[in-house]
Amino acid sequence: MSKKSSNSNLHKANKAKKDEFYTQLIDIEKELKHYKEQFRGKVVYCNCDDPFESNFFKYFASNFNALGLKKLIATSYKPSPIANTQLGLFGDNKTLVPQKGRPKANANKLIINEVSDLDGDGAFDLRDIILQLKANKNNEWAPLEGDGDFRSEESIELLKEADIVVTNPPFSLFREYVAQLIEYKKKFLILGNINSITYKEVFPLIKKNKLWLGYNCVRWFLIPDGTLFEAARSFWYTNLDTTKRHQEITLYKKYSPNEYPKYDNYEAIEISKVVDIPADYEKVMGVPITFLDKYNPEQFEIIGIDRYVEDNPNYGRRFSVNKKETYARVLIKNKKPQK
Repeated sequence: MSKKSSNSNLHKANKAKKDEFYTQLIDIEKELKHYKEQFRGKVVYCNCDDPFESNFFKYFASNFNALGLKKLIATSYKPSPIANTQLGLFGDNKTLVPQKGRPKANANKLIINEVSDLDGDGAFDLRDIILQLKANKNNEWAPLEGDGDFRSEESIELLKEADIVVTNPPFSLFREYVAQLIEYKKKFLILGNINSITYKEVFPLIKKNKLWLGYNCVRWFLIPDGTLFEAARSFWYTNLDTTKRHQEITLYKKYSPNEYPKYDNYEAIEISKVVDIPADYEKVMGVPITFLDKYNPEQFEIIGIDRYVEDNPNYGRRFSVNKKETYARVLIKNKKPQK
């Protein structure tokens, strides 16, 4: 595969609402290994994932028994942006495709209730799922009546059935997507661009500890032409518990007025790097948004985010130091400052 590298390309794609960024299996495996016990006995829904193409579906189908899933549901958008075998989900053996064929003009759903070793190779894998579909045993594959949009009535009915939603939603619809998950009180693990942290619809959820960051950062995605595309950093957004959010950041530095300037337009000190957070400072500090990757709610209190903090005299604008505007800053206070 060739590689295309440009963070600005992702911004342009978002504007055009061309959100066909596909997550690599290796990145899914790297993140999901931390949550295995939380999936046991659960219904998992991948609602932005063509089951014939998605690596999310491939991961959960291949690990259905190992994770102890109760059910796996995947739905796609209409039409599917890449061909059935583009990502090699079902291998090169065309006889594995269901005899009825696949309605290429329609969105589809695949519901997995059981994965059994029907081909006798000693493994429980996607080949067995296809054989079960052919035999109409416990699993269901069918076209959807609509276009498969996660906001459609069909998709919402499936969402109601789910315990945990896992996918890479369209970046341009991230706000709406998260709002829906919160409305229906679902557990989730989804990928989103780093700038999603700053959305005024998303950040309050972080502040209220209804959403936080997972373990890893993703940079490379597949796009429909089969190439790897380097986007701006993307994080896993989740409300599944993680061990990292209970680990305290070790702080080494002490506060000095000469080293930590104050903002021109807000009563707080500027911290340009998370590692520079002073251990003994009790008042409000502004830190980079990457702080949230290490945030422990027992160690720090989140006050707000620069542009939208209530007492910002220039509400809607960033802070500045010596008349130079800073990038987005999360405002925090140390709950356990050293004496």
